[in-house]
Amino acid sequence: MEQLGLFAPPPRLFTCTPSKLGSYEDCPRRYRFTYVDRPAPQKGPPWAHNSLGASVHTALKNWYALEPGRRVPEALPGLLKATWVREGYQDDAQEREVYRRALGWLESYVESLDPAEDPVGVERTVAARTETLALSGRVDRIDQRGDELVIVDYKTGRGGVSEDDARGSRALALYAIATARVFRKACRRVELHHLPTGTVAAFEHTDASLERHLRRAEATAADILADSDFAPRTGPQCSWCDYRKVCPEGSSSPPKDPWTAVTG
Repeated sequence: MEQLGLFAPPPRLFTCTPSKLGSYEDCPRRYRFTYVDRPAPQKGPPWAHNSLGASVHTALKNWYALEPGRRVPEALPGLLKATWVREGYQDDAQEREVYRRALGWLESYVESLDPAEDPVGVERTVAARTETLALSGRVDRIDQRGDELVIVDYKTGRGGVSEDDARGSRALALYAIATARVFRKACRRVELHHLPTGTVAAFEHTDASLERHLRRAEATAADILADSDFAPRTGPQCSWCDYRKVCPEGSSSPPKDPWTAVTG
């Protein structure tokens, strides 16, 4: 006769994305506001740089959704206009200037792409499990290069990108791990494509470097589960925080205008 209760239930996995883990490392208080408190505190106004990034990402996604013969630079104005997010800009004049800037980035970028080549995935969600994590994330693009897959992440910020950025990005490393498990193919190369400058920063991971990123992710998850205070981590980043007005410690930092990051 089978006896009940002899085996302990499997541990509950911590469900997370790279951005969720990064949010805690940036500031446990912001993590609490975003993922723990319900209802969540009211956020501040939308940021223009987030609107810009979302617009460009969606335009590229829709460019790949076209038939190969229609993937031409002339399609980009319509694609960008259809996906354009208007929130956060100072005024109509700034919005129009940023739109023209973004369109120029896209037109230059697609010149480097083969319109007949379909990626393995575009805005593709990938997932993987470890003994403690149920990890998922959405990858901007997954390319096939020879027998291996490559993670491509678009960047639209004012700052450039470097090999150190690609090597140190835990998000890209976790995407590579999850992509390899989903598609059952090797995935070690990660790339940051910086559209404003047309530069690409890449890094070729090893099994050891991917394992290090994964162990750090598990350590962060363990810290989150053990945290009961979610104390704020104050600094210059507080000026950019969505929850600055409802955080006593962060509200002492001077606020940034929603359009600051797209000025100039």
